[in-house]
Amino acid sequence: MKILFVSGELIAGDVAYRLKKEGCEVKLFIEHPNLQHGLDGFIEKTSDWRKELSWVGKEGLIVFDDVGYGKEQDELRKAGYRVVGGSESGDKLELNREYGQWVLAQHGMNIIPTFNFHDVSDAIKFVSDRGGVWVVKQNSHQSALNYVGALEDGRDVINVLEIYRRNGIKNITLQEKIYGIEMSINRYFNGREWVGPSEITIEHKSLFNDNLGPKTGEMGNLMWYDDSEGKFFKETLDKLKPFLQETNFRGDIDINCFIKEDKVFPIEATSRFGCPITHSQSVMHISPWREFLEAVADGKDFTLEHKNGYCIALTIAVPPYPYEGSLDKAYSPEGLEIFFKDDCIEKEREHFHFEGAIKRIEGEKKRYFVCRSLGCVLYVTGYGKSVEEAREAVYARAKKVIIPKVFYRTDIGMPFINSDQEVLKKWGWI
Repeated sequence: MKILFVSGELIAGDVAYRLKKEGCEVKLFIEHPNLQHGLDGFIEKTSDWRKELSWVGKEGLIVFDDVGYGKEQDELRKAGYRVVGGSESGDKLELNREYGQWVLAQHGMNIIPTFNFHDVSDAIKFVSDRGGVWVVKQNSHQSALNYVGALEDGRDVINVLEIYRRNGIKNITLQEKIYGIEMSINRYFNGREWVGPSEITIEHKSLFNDNLGPKTGEMGNLMWYDDSEGKFFKETLDKLKPFLQETNFRGDIDINCFIKEDKVFPIEATSRFGCPITHSQSVMHISPWREFLEAVADGKDFTLEHKNGYCIALTIAVPPYPYEGSLDKAYSPEGLEIFFKDDCIEKEREHFHFEGAIKRIEGEKKRYFVCRSLGCVLYVTGYGKSVEEAREAVYARAKKVIIPKVFYRTDIGMPFINSDQEVLKKWGWI
């Protein structure tokens, strides 16, 4: 089967590699200029995905892993192509946070006051007049500029906004800070119905342990599948079903929430493949990716066979992560070799998910190197029947990855083990 994989910044690029390993003919397009060498040596590339439409044809599959392509996806579906990824309205749900909160409210969910500002000066005046604790976000899935306020009078948020104004940053969103346990729920949708079980995820977005440091896309997550369609699903994703049907959404949809004892508050929607949740899915799935994605694209039912238990995905990074842009040449990690102890890359390949890396074949030897990228080199996954087993597996593998200047968090899953799991069960959310 031919698959054209269109990636904004390799959010799910590893899935393209998995599809190739399943026997598909795959061509990968990468839009982000700093990531276009990512996965060189792993998979065939194309520099213009539109020119490949005649190659993939209407019998093949087109996969989009990022927002920003929704309008084109809708047009391709109308033209008879088989497409999975999202929709134009799905893009707006994620990229316009104020609109996203309005949609969630229209479908009966509790929302958090959220305000978009095209001019940062207006945002500064807003906080100065109101005070309060606010979360600074942008209308994108880039997280490095996000800031979670701490002071009741808003002085810290105002200071951050003043720096952003000086640097010419625009399109800021302010969301009232809410307290609770953060947890998200994902599920694939095929334009008319849910496909596969719900995915419950605990995200770890801060750069350092104990939620210190700047925000990232994610430094890792804990996930598991839930077949029950219980309270959490009914109060969140299930309410969004009419919107997804009306917009012919076909892909993975996520709602990230703060949970209190008797209420759940959605804070944002992610209407695309997630990272690194997609890598955990690769570990948890027993069914082939190809068959699953075909069902999503074609609007068909599909019983996804999957493992029970837990999976942890861990981000393995080097500078300049989590910030875009290149470092001074003297500090650039480009060209650093990625070493693996005990030949683990050959023995446990399914648990290593590359992004900002290239592969070279030298005789019978495979060598891996950091390429020009945003600093995220690869993800490591670990599965277990308990969270503790998943942690043991993922960190045992992480210790076998040697990259000069490498860093990663060592506490993924620990808040859930120490307190959140017991509380969420007591409240009836899991």
